[in-house]
Amino acid sequence: MRHDPMLTILQDLMRRVDGLASQRGHLSVARIHDEVDQIRHIARAFHLDSVEGFAGTLESALSLHGLGPVVLSYLDLMRDAISADINAAATPTASIVPMAARVPAFAVALRA
Repeated sequence: MRHDPMLTILQDLMRRVDGLASQRGHLSVARIHDEVDQIRHIARAFHLDSVEGFAGTLESALSLHGLGPVVLSYLDLMRDAISADINAAATPTASIVPMAARVPAFAVALRA
């Protein structure tokens, strides 16, 4: 089986999101902001628009409101977006459709 670098990137993003979720309550706002910023930069570099959008919105929410239940909601949204991209990247036809063109159904519903 061929090694897919996109799956590796997506798995790293998932590990980062899960790590933030598991440490919530033990990290400062500044540390969470830095971690989310790294996730956003990686997502931007690999054209994972939905993940980048949720990370950017979470950064804004952290700047305005600090820590709170909204953090877990956005981490869940990022986790769902990454899972959708993992599923898309794992399909044999994934190389035909660019990653940026793959929009999870929940992201379409949020934009409407």
